[in-house]
Amino acid sequence: MSVQAVEAFDRAFLLAARLAEMMSAALSERGLTTARAEVIFVLQRRGALVQRQLAEALRCSPRQVTALVDALQETGFVRRGPHPSDRRATLVELTDQGRTAARRILRERAAAAEKLLGSAPESQLAGFVATVDRLVAGLAQGQRR
Repeated sequence: MSVQAVEAFDRAFLLAARLAEMMSAALSERGLTTARAEVIFVLQRRGALVQRQLAEALRCSPRQVTALVDALQETGFVRRGPHPSDRRATLVELTDQGRTAARRILRERAAAAEKLLGSAPESQLAGFVATVDRLVAGLAQGQRR
């Protein structure tokens, strides 16, 4: 393996750590964790879901989803309601507070992207995206082994 590849890999880890710290701090100010924000993001993007679908979307166990939804319901971000066609199922949906939080998260994400990357040339951004896609694909392939 080349020295440059190792250096690039180390920089990717550094970037991931710094972005995670930044995101956690911003979400914490709003009473959210990264996992809870991901639930809000999935519901904002896909609409109301049963908890099983939410677990699949989040790639976690139904038990973890129950705990996340319980916490988000207690703080007013989501509500559970009856499924319109399956009496045994319960839908999870965003409340007005949850939709407001989702819009705010999306706005703040766009502002952070503009601040950090807005002045970069399109060719550099395209190269960065291609490199990140390669890393993500490599990680996914490693998990399947």
